[in-house]
Amino acid sequence: MGKLENKMKLTKKQIDGFWGETGPYSEVNLIKQVRILDDRISRVFLVVEVNINPTTFEMVLKNRDNAEFRNDVMIQQLLDTAEYRDPDFGYVSRAFEAKYINEEILLKAGNHRKYCEETIIKI
Repeated sequence: MGKLENKMKLTKKQIDGFWGETGPYSEVNLIKQVRILDDRISRVFLVVEVNINPTTFEMVLKNRDNAEFRNDVMIQQLLDTAEYRDPDFGYVSRAFEAKYINEEILLKAGNHRKYCEETIIKI
């Protein structure tokens, strides 16, 4: 159970939104995106994308000025950049995207993935 659930009384609908069988998970994805032009691979990108359970996102957004969130730059950035996609994905934010030209880019993508995981775990 996260910080907010411990501090507030949740409705049945909110509980189902967090842990129901049909709601989306919050997750962090490291994607290797292969772009194809005509009959060849034109470029390869690494993308870190965050999908946030809608109930989680909306509860944190509503409480973004609370002490546990207001000074957390990563959480604030996530709240500012996430967009609602649909019921299956919830809110989505792209945290990193770069052309995969060398292993340094893979390390950077991995670091962003780790920061995103830590941020999602906090909320």
